[in-house]
Amino acid sequence: MTPELTALALAALLQALQFTLFAIPANMELTPRYTTSPRDMPPKRALSKTTARLQRALNNHFEGLILFTIAVVVVSLGQQSTPFTQTAAYIYLAARLLYVPAYALGWAPGRSVIWAVGFFATLAMLGAALI
Repeated sequence: MTPELTALALAALLQALQFTLFAIPANMELTPRYTTSPRDMPPKRALSKTTARLQRALNNHFEGLILFTIAVVVVSLGQQSTPFTQTAAYIYLAARLLYVPAYALGWAPGRSVIWAVGFFATLAMLGAALI
């Protein structure tokens, strides 16, 4: 397995961890009665600020993971794995790891800087695969 694929597998595990970090407090705050329902009606109470941030961080990672997955597939199937693309893949992963606490704790503008690092690492992988 290429290092980029390993980073992708770890990013997927991070996504599962993020889901858990969000789901536990969300279930406690909204109650299982609501979270296991069809959710036809909005909840009677809002999520706490931190839990809502964890939800947004989770959703943001779903969005970033799509582009990162494309980059990893292009690099791997195109047999373009290099030390540069490998480093970029792990920079993406490190940025996503830092992004969760940055978002949950409301670090501004740090959260956006961390997001940009991961985004540009992904673009760097795509660019390197095309060269």
